Amino acid sequence: MASVFNVILPVFALILAGYLCRRSGILGPGAASEINRMVVWLCLPALLFEAMATVVWEQIWQPGFILAYGIATLGVFALTLLWRLRRVGNLADASVQGLSAAYANTGYMGIPLCLLVFGEAGMEPALIACLIVICVLFALSVVCIEVGLQNEKSLYRAVLKVGLALLKNPIVVAPLLGASWAATAQPLPAPLHQFLKLLSAATGPCALIALGLFLAHKQSGRREGATSLVLIKLIAHPLITWVLAFQVFQLPLLWAQAALLLSALPTGTGPFMLAEFYRRDGSVVSGSILLSTLGSLVSLSVCLYLIAP
Repeated sequence: MASVFNVILPVFALILAGYLCRRSGILGPGAASEINRMVVWLCLPALLFEAMATVVWEQIWQPGFILAYGIATLGVFALTLLWRLRRVGNLADASVQGLSAAYANTGYMGIPLCLLVFGEAGMEPALIACLIVICVLFALSVVCIEVGLQNEKSLYRAVLKVGLALLKNPIVVAPLLGASWAATAQPLPAPLHQFLKLLSAATGPCALIALGLFLAHKQSGRREGATSLVLIKLIAHPLITWVLAFQVFQLPLLWAQAALLLSALPTGTGPFMLAEFYRRDGSVVSGSILLSTLGSLVSLSVCLYLIAP
């Protein structure tokens, strides 16, 4: 319980810092949007590029773990998207909410928690989960949002507009460029690597502060469905992952336990960043992030109890 609390407390502290800065007038009403734009256009692309450009493919090629965690995560996203699409009738909003149910906070919470629980051996599953969540799930949700925003009746024109929009989207382009660099087998130049690491390190803190600013500025709003998304994230996602990791693919014990722990993480800030960037209603998303972070004290503690020797 103490290890879980040590990881979650800084998350709440950063959200609170943003909230207090807005309520005290230190930062203005447009700060949340501007900080979020900085994250989307600078920090997150740097993180995605560096992750793909410096990854050692031999270390992360774990087909069983990739399938177990990937199928569970993408499956939760797809099912929640279809469910919310029937409720809200808008693919862009349904995509953001589907992302809220599947987007685990693998980077800011998953990596330190895995290192605390499994030692250095926990770094590899945490890194793979990060790549699945950030590079695959996040990109897929962006594609769905872009499709939902098109009003073209012509299929050809719609596909063309979506393709052009994706080519202009830094969240999609950055990992593709990083993978292209990795294919050259050349290390990143030291100054460039340091530049990317500095920007990458700002992604989580800035996104959490922006969330606090948003909560202080918009305390009213439609939050219908936030509780359901939290239950899906903290209960359904770990259960599906447990079945796949322990029963279907029968992963080695450490990898199966890591998959379960990573799936029990709360919702990260990714859905909030997309909601702000695409000007969608962020009330449901912000509520799910806060509630799932609080609820993860229980879900993570249960997982730690189950995997304890």
